[in-house]
Formats: sequence, C-alpha cells, structure tokens
Amino acid sequence: MTEAPAAGKIASTSDEVEELDLDVLPERQDSLTEEREHRKRQLAIAFRLFARYGFDEGIAGHITARDPEFPDRFWVNPYAVHFSRIKASDLLLLDEQGKVVQGEKRTNKAAFSIHSTIHEAREDVVAVAHAHSLHGRAWSALSRPLDPIIQESCAFYNDHVLFDEYKGLVLERDEGVRIAARLGSKRAAILRHHGLLTVGRTVEEAAWWFITMDRACQMQLLAEAAGTPRVMTDEEATLAARQFGSANMARNNFKLLADLIVNEEPDVLD
Repeated sequence: MTEAPAAGKIASTSDEVEELDLDVLPERQDSLTEEREHRKRQLAIAFRLFARYGFDEGIAGHITARDPEFPDRFWVNPYAVHFSRIKASDLLLLDEQGKVVQGEKRTNKAAFSIHSTIHEAREDVVAVAHAHSLHGRAWSALSRPLDPIIQESCAFYNDHVLFDEYKGLVLERDEGVRIAARLGSKRAAILRHHGLLTVGRTVEEAAWWFITMDRACQMQLLAEAAGTPRVMTDEEATLAARQFGSANMARNNFKLLADLIVNEEPDVLD
C-alpha cells in the first residue's frame, strides 16, 4: 500500500515524495514598471473582492501596496470611492508626508496615519489591508485574540496581536506608530472597537489573510454562540498553521477569486 504524503509534502507522478516549500515567493523577472502595474491591478481587484464580501462601510477602509521603485511611497484607494467601483487607474500614490504625487482624487488621512507607519516599520511588507468588516468589528469588541478552533483560523496561530487602545479615528501618525509597534513581525492585528488589519509580502497575501481572518471571527462567534468550542492542541494548531497559513495558500486562493472579478468586471484593470 502506498503511504499518504507527509505534511508539507506532495507525491509526484512517479510516487516519489518531494518537499514542497509552501512559503517561498515565486521569482518574478518583471521590470519595475511591470511590477508596479501588477501591484496596482491586484490592489484594484482586492477592493472589488472586499465589496463582494461586504467589507465596505461608507468611506472607511483601505488597502495599500508599496511602490516597487520608490519603497517609501505606497498606492492606496481614493477617498469616498466605493470599493466596487475602484479601477487600477483610480489609485493614488502617496509620498512619505502623505502628499498625493500621482492621481487626481483626494486621499484618506486615516489611511496614511495607519499604513505609512507599518510600511515604514516593516520592510518585508508590500501590502496592508484594513477594513471595517462586520464580523471583525464584532469580534474586536470582545478584546480577545482568536483561538485555534478551525483549521483556517490557524493561519493566525501565534501570528496575530490585539491592539487594545481606542482613541477614535486614527488621524495622527503617533497612533499609527503604536499600532505598527504592537503588530511587530506578526501578520495581523485585531484593533479593539475598530476592526482587523492584515499584512503580506504581496497584495494577494494581505487581501486573502483579511478575508480569512474575518471568516475566522465569524466562525468563532458562531461556535461560541452554540456552545464551548474545542481548542486545538499546540501540535494540531502548529500543523494547521503551516498548511493554511502558507503564502502559497493565500496566493492560490486569491487567484481563484481574482479570476472571477476580471472575467465579470474587466474594467477593474483599466
């Protein structure tokens, strides 16, 4: 009898077992211009996805992507444009002071206050996602980190923090600095009374982790409403974290959704 492949491995067509590195970024040979266009298009697609998931809440919420040529600058959605209508050409490029250096629309001050500090503190981060999702906000009111009760929730096992301050709208960089400091090297944060924040080495990762985290909040709210969910052991949660928290998992899942958006709403790439 052929044994099933061990965790983190796949069986090849010759029945040999080879190591699969789930967390290595695929090599890209794009020019800076091509990479910029890729990031902008993925960013616009992410906004359309967030609209479909109901993560839009009036003028609130933002996703940012670091510019590949000018790493101290980042692309962001314009102020008061609904996520479902954002195109790549609508995106704004902000400099280190929050000034719009490319684009025609206004920016959101809170977006700069939160995102600029994280991009500054984390050279490994290309994208940051923050939105006022329903289940994320509900869970944030409990002032607790997520428990490893579902395999997908384990994407955040020992890899998210609780930011337990609340001072209203984040309009000053000082609070953004505190959020970035609390986030540290983790992939996500629960902002108490506010919502969720995720980061990634690609736009695809940051957006998918946000979708996954909001669903994790929803699942734990449902499980605790029904009873007392069983919390995974450290061994179980560590295994699930490797499998469901991999960059490969995020990119592939995002691509499935992105293909739908591009097929049904091709203007997103304009």
